[in-house]
Amino acid sequence: MPRPDRSKARQDRKSVRGKDHGSLLALVRDEVRRKPVRAARAPLVALTDTQRHYGAAIRASRVILGIGPAGTGKTWYAAALAAEALAAGEIEKIIVTRPAIEAGESLGFLPGDVEEKYAPYFRPVREALEERLGSGQVEYMIKAGVIEARPLAYLRGSTLKDCWVLADEMQNTTPAQMKMFLTRIGERSTFIINGDIGQKDIGGKSGLEDAANRLANLRMVSVIRFTAADIVRDPMCQAIAEAYETESNPTSERYIESNVMLLSASKQS
Repeated sequence: MPRPDRSKARQDRKSVRGKDHGSLLALVRDEVRRKPVRAARAPLVALTDTQRHYGAAIRASRVILGIGPAGTGKTWYAAALAAEALAAGEIEKIIVTRPAIEAGESLGFLPGDVEEKYAPYFRPVREALEERLGSGQVEYMIKAGVIEARPLAYLRGSTLKDCWVLADEMQNTTPAQMKMFLTRIGERSTFIINGDIGQKDIGGKSGLEDAANRLANLRMVSVIRFTAADIVRDPMCQAIAEAYETESNPTSERYIESNVMLLSASKQS
């Protein structure tokens, strides 16, 4: 029986250790290169009428569904409001979640442990929080557990109290997943749920649209719909979104569903 070639085995091990891990290393390099972000001093101002209605709904309701195309500021404005509420001591915690589905891929597709896998999903909200609080303060709050990012599936069995929950890309939930998430709501918590029905990456009915249809008439629930006319990201983004709109797309009609009496009462107070 031939003896194993130990030198070849050692060479193979060195080759594995030196393997390029591509996207994971690129992610680490990006984090190292990021410049510190200073907290914004300018007051937060809604950029569109729909954003203004959205902000009023967030202040007045317990469950808010923001539905519409990319670039309308759904995520950014909700995160900015959450950052201001946290800084003012109005809330004790921010929890950020989203389904780990993106263009047909899942967390298992990405390298690293759970926190490393989830980092790219958390980044859009983190950047918005850093704009209002500063990167150093956000980093401190993450380490202190005041700002927490959790994959949607990890919320099962939890009761979320005394916090604002920012749920992004929720068009990629099934109705069953959305029900699981919504029933996590606890005392003194606000659920802000965003997504674009036109960009869902799952088959079947979206849990976001299902929830909008079921909950729109409930007290303390607001459904705010954005359209391509509300896009503030870039004129090119608006032109692209309008090119993709069809009559069957919910964003093709501009309308806002909300509890009018609740919002009116909020303005009077």
